[in-house]
Amino acid sequence: MRRFFTAAALPLALLASSVTAQDTPRPAAEAAPLAELVQEVEIPFETFTLPNGLTTIVHTDRKAPLVGVTIYYRVGSKHEPRGRTGFAHLFEHLMFGGSENVENFDIPLEAAGSTSTNGSTWYDRTNYVETVPTGALDLALFMESDRMGYLLGAVTQDKLDKQRSVVQNEKRQGDNQPYGLVEYKLSDGLLPVGHPYRHSTIGSMADLEAASLADVRQWFTDNYAPNNVVLALAGDIDAATARPIVQHWFGEIPAGPEVRKVAAEPVTLAAPVREEMTDQVPVTRVIRAWTGPELTSPDAVPLAVGLHVLGGLASSRLDNVLVRGEQLAVSVTAGAQQHEQINFLQAQMDVKPGVDRAVAEKRFDEVIAELVAEGPTEDEVTRAATQFVSSQIGALEEVGGFSGKGATLAEGLLYAGNPAHYKAELERLAALTPAQVREALQRWLGRPSYTLAVIPGERTEDGALMGGWGDEGTVPPPEPDPKIPVEVTRTASPRQAPPVAPVAELTFPAVEHARLSNGIEVALARRTAVPKVSLALTFDAGTAADGAARAGTQSLMMELLKEGTTSRSALEIAVEEERLGASIGTGTTTDSSTVTMTALAANLVPSLELMADIARNPAFDPAEVARVKDQRLAAIAQEQADPRGLASRAVGPLVYGEAHPYGSVGASGKPAVIQALTPERLAGEHRKWLRPDTARFTVVGDVTMAELLPALERTFADWTPPAEPKPVKNLTVPTPQPARKLVVIDRPNSPQSVLLLARVLPLTGTQQGREALDLANEVIGSGFLSRLNMQLREEKGWTYGISSSLSGVVGPRRLSVFTPVQSDRTADSIRLILEQMEAFAAGGQRVNETELQRVTDGNIRALPNSFQTNGQVLGALMTNQLLGRPDDYQSRLPEIYRAIDAQAIDSAAGQYLSPENLAIIVVGDRKQIDEQLETLDMPIEYLSAEEL
Repeated sequence: MRRFFTAAALPLALLASSVTAQDTPRPAAEAAPLAELVQEVEIPFETFTLPNGLTTIVHTDRKAPLVGVTIYYRVGSKHEPRGRTGFAHLFEHLMFGGSENVENFDIPLEAAGSTSTNGSTWYDRTNYVETVPTGALDLALFMESDRMGYLLGAVTQDKLDKQRSVVQNEKRQGDNQPYGLVEYKLSDGLLPVGHPYRHSTIGSMADLEAASLADVRQWFTDNYAPNNVVLALAGDIDAATARPIVQHWFGEIPAGPEVRKVAAEPVTLAAPVREEMTDQVPVTRVIRAWTGPELTSPDAVPLAVGLHVLGGLASSRLDNVLVRGEQLAVSVTAGAQQHEQINFLQAQMDVKPGVDRAVAEKRFDEVIAELVAEGPTEDEVTRAATQFVSSQIGALEEVGGFSGKGATLAEGLLYAGNPAHYKAELERLAALTPAQVREALQRWLGRPSYTLAVIPGERTEDGALMGGWGDEGTVPPPEPDPKIPVEVTRTASPRQAPPVAPVAELTFPAVEHARLSNGIEVALARRTAVPKVSLALTFDAGTAADGAARAGTQSLMMELLKEGTTSRSALEIAVEEERLGASIGTGTTTDSSTVTMTALAANLVPSLELMADIARNPAFDPAEVARVKDQRLAAIAQEQADPRGLASRAVGPLVYGEAHPYGSVGASGKPAVIQALTPERLAGEHRKWLRPDTARFTVVGDVTMAELLPALERTFADWTPPAEPKPVKNLTVPTPQPARKLVVIDRPNSPQSVLLLARVLPLTGTQQGREALDLANEVIGSGFLSRLNMQLREEKGWTYGISSSLSGVVGPRRLSVFTPVQSDRTADSIRLILEQMEAFAAGGQRVNETELQRVTDGNIRALPNSFQTNGQVLGALMTNQLLGRPDDYQSRLPEIYRAIDAQAIDSAAGQYLSPENLAIIVVGDRKQIDEQLETLDMPIEYLSAEEL
């Protein structure tokens, strides 16, 4: 089932006023009863099982001509033996490397229009997903069956070595982040050596080095049999049609051994345990953690709700006391990460700079202890439950992928023996009482905890040595892969891939237009698949309204909109939002500032009233402004500690120049700018840029224009623009002449270097007819099958992934190439990127027939998959409006793509994708990379994190 109770591992800056959760003086907004919302969540299904044990779940959803294919194997990292940690995940990578009858899984699937072609591994399972046009279902099932039954004849030492390098770089990429080693320490502190959930899914470097071809073959034989599989088919399919297809492709695969069961009970520590570690982080982070019961435990739902009340809600107990009230922390979070046999329970606090950690920890403990002793209020339980139910309703939009309806059903069967387990959880939510939550919290959080404090300083732990079994210091490490030759032979006679049937054209929703009485434009695309509405109120502003000199002003103003209005406190906003099951957000892109809302259709009117108050009547209370400024400064420090953040902050000023509106360090801004902002200046910023004559509404979802317009008139029609003329952004400011150079930012102890190559292109986003350039970008660097990814990841194994992009802005567009690479291959990676781009742009390696088919016909086939959700349609409409495209642009794309030939793509590459004059930003450890970079024979500049 979809794990909608899982808490995020990273902290969220949840902001509101300094009152407690129980102080809610405003009357409750009228909201649909929780029991009624639960009734909206329904995923009908049928199941059948083949004689070889493969179980298939089928859910029929005819809203689009596509099928989500979701396949779960009952094996994950908890099944790995000592000395082979990380092996389940490594094997997942190998499963994409081809089988006896398929050279490459991604090429034919993407050519057929598949999206979300991917896989993942965690403690309990390994899964593979693709969402395909109905006419490509036979192809998808042929491929899944081929790697299930006919893999070993195609797995070679070369493939193992390459994917081993890719996985090791995936591990380095995670370890290289601020707080990137925390997961290892938490599991080590909570669980004893040998516990199946103790070692990380990514594993240790030594164990990855030890994985041999013989290990690969044995893992496949022991675990990858049809009797260990749940296959979910959701979408334009029914059980009667599915059964013979599944039988045809999977029926001849013999059953194998059952995946071994492992004992993995929650662990109660004998006494509280405390540890500290220093790391290159901006603020001290304190984490309190426990293990909890299995996913099917009666306590699982109450614990998820209790921890959401503690630190998941915007109005959570920890937020109210530590962030808003006493301002001892800049962010907090809490949640339950549920697995089949165990639950990781966690509360987390980032201590505000300058605050005594002991004082903050004392209050942190007191808030936790108070909730455990007294339990939540009934209103808190209802608000938390409503958020979970609203999230699950939103998940009904997608048939496939990692969190769609197929995954929900498959996980229910896999973990609970019931595809409809999600429904049991929702009904449990609707009936949950504060007493049940209190009792569960007392049973599990009343036990001794493990506490980890991460202190700013030099990194002293080595991620390469972490993530393994846990006894590495007492026993010799495993020997590296001896690479003993293994005879590789076919399993059976060749099989032929089936043809792909014709794919239905995209049916993009019609867009209706209207105008409020005060002139605000309204665009509506009605969709009734789920009872929700997504809405955006967009203003012509964005970070470009700041430029470099005022970087961060617009985004801080937008962030403060939810921190209190002239009639509601920040807490009242949060409580009302939670009670309605709505999600209201504010933010900035380069060209726009936006207030967004996702609301339950039944609660649209009161949700709009709340949104209108947030957008129109911010209070900019001095105390709230001061607090949010402190949090923003901490967020900037976090960016400056993160290699990706440093590269992103450097690129705008470097390629656009600080005189251009796009030449800033980004939305977070500069510390000096943030420190100087006052409530009066922020209020002036709001008056200047957020006004009805710079605004438009874009709406997608289950509402008619006849219902929508009166609700918008009621909340926005009396909003009149100020007397001052509309502000104007000058996007024609000249940018610096592009020039090839290296810009190096030193980040000691980095196991990877982050590369960002960029330059400004001589065209703007509003220039039409540039689809050939977009397709050329797909060929070189956008997508898994791009040339750069195939070379740097699949062939060389130097990175976990690389991507190129063309910025979708109104003004001058930017070409960017981004990748983290292993440190000892920094210069080699730069050379290879430049060589590949030059070969394409100069005509040495023109687009081939396979690439042409993938980016034209493959994209056409994938269009129905690309607009399953209200959010996807909303994003497309907003982009159309921003760049001056017609409403039916997406419907025109098939005709546009069919008219683009290889010559047009090659011409676009030659004109715009040359690596000439790219600025190359490198964030890494200079001790490891300086000598390499000198061999590139380029002028080098050096920046420090403090300059950005």
